[in-house]
Amino acid sequence: MKLISWNVNGLRACVKKGFLEYFNEMDADIFCIQETKLQQGQIDLDLPGYNQYWNYAIKKGYSGTAVFTKMKPLTVKYGIGIKDHDQEGRVITLEFEKFYLVNVYTPNSQRELARLDYRMEWEDVFRNYIKELDSKKPVILCGDLNVAHKEIDLKNPNSNRKSAGFTDEERSKITQLLASGFIDTYRYFYPDKQDVYTWWSYMGRAREKNVGWRIDYFIVSERLKDALKDAQIHSDIYGSDHCPVVLEIYGCKL
Repeated sequence: MKLISWNVNGLRACVKKGFLEYFNEMDADIFCIQETKLQQGQIDLDLPGYNQYWNYAIKKGYSGTAVFTKMKPLTVKYGIGIKDHDQEGRVITLEFEKFYLVNVYTPNSQRELARLDYRMEWEDVFRNYIKELDSKKPVILCGDLNVAHKEIDLKNPNSNRKSAGFTDEERSKITQLLASGFIDTYRYFYPDKQDVYTWWSYMGRAREKNVGWRIDYFIVSERLKDALKDAQIHSDIYGSDHCPVVLEIYGCKL
């Protein structure tokens, strides 16, 4: 089974830059996107063979997530069930027979950490949500988590210690999540691989120089470890300031 996650940074723009060509070529079983930046009715994607599920932000042109899946889920949930955290279209949860699939676009702490306090609230509530799901069935969590976990996960850790996405506070939250019984699948397969990133600033020719951050993840319940086949970062795919990340799983071992 192949799963893909991609922060498209505006789906309508990404479609003009090769999204559908990549989507069709990859033929994923489940394809998750974040930061769609659109409202219902603003795009009509023809994806034969896929069920489509969309969560839109109330604010126009902002945030938003979607999941395209060949397998029809048992249930679909939009948000995490808390009004204060469900206004921005950030979470979609699909329940399948043997696992939950959670697609998330984690809030950015923003410049000068203006939203860090809210981010900390979100992290605790979202972690509890994931742990509750995990108590029922294994979880496959994917999306833009807006944090580089370790120094190896960004090009310039020393100069970014107080930058959004690499603060001690944000890093501690993903540490807590993983310590709750979850695996960062890319680091499971490639614990020491350097200079592999999923996001690059549009400024200063960052992508050309590969001055990036790894902030897009597939994280799974530890008990799915034996089902993991491979994790990939498709850094050669453009169309967004992020690139797609891929998880391959042995479906028979779920």
